[in-house]
Amino acid sequence: MKDMIQHYRFGHPIHTGAVLDKPTMDITPVKDFPGWDISLSNGSLSKTLPESIRVFGLGETVRGMNKRGWIYISNNTDDPNHDEDKHSLYASQNFILLASPEEEEVEGIFVDDPGTVRFDIGYTELNRLIICSESGNADIYRFTADSADEIIRQFRAITGQSYIPPKWAFGFGQSRWGYKTEEDIRTVYARYREASVPLDSIYLDIDYMERYKDFTVNAESFPHFADFVDEMRKKHIHLVPIIDAGVKIEEGYNTYEEGCEKDYFVKKENGERLVAAVWPGRVHFPDFLKPEVQSWFGHKYHFLLEQGIDGFWNDMNEPAIFYTEDRLKEVFEEIEKYKNENLDIQSYFAFTNLVSTLGNNPADYRRFYHEHEGQTIRHDKVHNLFGFYMTKAAGEALRKMEPNKRILLFSRSSYIGMHRYGGVWTGDNKSWWSHLLLSLQQMPALNMCGFLYSGSDIGGFGADCTEDLMARWLSLAILTPLYRNHACAGTRLQELYQFQDLKSFRKIIELRYALIPYIYSEFMKAAIKNEMYFRPLSFVWSKDSRAYEVEDQILAGESVMLAPVVKQNHNGRTVYLPESMKLLRFKAWNDYTEEILPAGTHYVECRLFETILFLRKGHVLPLIKPANTTAELDYSSLKFICYDADPKEYTLYNDDGFTRNLSFDF
Repeated sequence: MKDMIQHYRFGHPIHTGAVLDKPTMDITPVKDFPGWDISLSNGSLSKTLPESIRVFGLGETVRGMNKRGWIYISNNTDDPNHDEDKHSLYASQNFILLASPEEEEVEGIFVDDPGTVRFDIGYTELNRLIICSESGNADIYRFTADSADEIIRQFRAITGQSYIPPKWAFGFGQSRWGYKTEEDIRTVYARYREASVPLDSIYLDIDYMERYKDFTVNAESFPHFADFVDEMRKKHIHLVPIIDAGVKIEEGYNTYEEGCEKDYFVKKENGERLVAAVWPGRVHFPDFLKPEVQSWFGHKYHFLLEQGIDGFWNDMNEPAIFYTEDRLKEVFEEIEKYKNENLDIQSYFAFTNLVSTLGNNPADYRRFYHEHEGQTIRHDKVHNLFGFYMTKAAGEALRKMEPNKRILLFSRSSYIGMHRYGGVWTGDNKSWWSHLLLSLQQMPALNMCGFLYSGSDIGGFGADCTEDLMARWLSLAILTPLYRNHACAGTRLQELYQFQDLKSFRKIIELRYALIPYIYSEFMKAAIKNEMYFRPLSFVWSKDSRAYEVEDQILAGESVMLAPVVKQNHNGRTVYLPESMKLLRFKAWNDYTEEILPAGTHYVECRLFETILFLRKGHVLPLIKPANTTAELDYSSLKFICYDADPKEYTLYNDDGFTRNLSFDF
């Protein structure tokens, strides 16, 4: 069949920046949308799904890789409780792919609408897919090809190449909300080095700032910040500070005063600047949809760059709202009415909901407006662009300020197109076994949407992590590009040296570093060739109906399949092999066994602190002797594990780790 991209349009959509200006294509009348039922009155398209059709995509969402059986709503939301009944998480990535072992054609749909989009995938009607744009204004792109991989290449051709981070960003990172001083950071470094556990980065959460103000440093906790950054860099440790979306309202704070002077903050309908609240209390939000605001805010990162920082993570950029000043006033007025009242079942819940619904209230997102390409647009109509444009602002400015150097940049909130400027992490997950599995299932969906540099908070951010959960999570994430242990203040300390069997944790981290030549090579190939790094099994074995049922195994790069243990107190698992593979059981990077397993179903033992990988026939897995940091890896120590393949057949990629102008011959 002929590969094809078609462009349709509902209403009068705004230009989001998700799709590149080139190549351009004609807009086909929406009435000619093949195989779908179109409703212009409510901005929806729908079709009946045969039972064999699986629906993949939507990036960072709940549930499994096959999205049938639930409603997913694109509405970026600050919600750490990623339960199965949720409809929205931190990101909106409106790209789906329909595939079946019984169909020759694979179909992809991208809905470019930054407002609320509803994907009803067999929920209202079991075998019906309904996509509805709340605004009725959307650009819709339809892709057809004979393989999922070709659909992905088509999609990335119009949305752009994925972001490439520096090489050190593939090393192990340690983070926690609660590192407050230079001594806290030095302690983390010292404890890891004492244990000989490799480490490349330590993250700075909101406590490094002066009273939670962006582009400031707490002078009491970090009295000589530039010197401290240099001290850590000489040890090959990169400090990665957080940047939040809200700008604290405070006289004398230059970012606030400049934003007010230049009229860079979002406003309400009456022309007053919106007053919301996040970590510093009352804040204004920059109007990131205005190019001049993007340039202004992005160049603010220079304050930290000039002190030696070379990595950032953008947070709270849905934007998260604790409350707005207007809403808080309304709540206090309502509370007054309940004084001396007999609170029955109805009034009691009405009373308690007044406070519980302050945060991220939908009504607050309808209180303020943006200026975009000469239009005034209410925020909720473009809500899902906010995090994208904040990261775009940083990415473009960093490229100008450091034209020859790759800077680490990733974000919590995102939209299609942001993948050109930075990566993502999957937000504030929990130390739950269900989130361990979810983190695996989200990776291929994020890759589909162009977000190759991605990962979850290893061990879980909220709740208390157990030693066995941490061990399994480190093994599950062994090949994720972003490899960061991050935890919330008030939870159990989960730096690896806080647990009993530190020696065994060290072996897993050493294995991670031994695998970096493979991770880096396969990531670069995927980024440059507009491919996926992580794939569902069915994307390779497209006619194998059993492969479509596998929800806890994924392919990583060209050579390796991951099939981790995701259940507590299990010392093994059932694995499906679509073809013969070589089982590699690692007790350490240089202590492993090899076993050829035929195609079919196998029970594979995997004890705690072991890592199992499956090497595909005809493929090669490079390994390197681990080092304390990525900068110290010695490529002369490379060895290769093969399964009916010559090591010379493997295309290894290596570079200096930071240069932007790369040369490839893949």
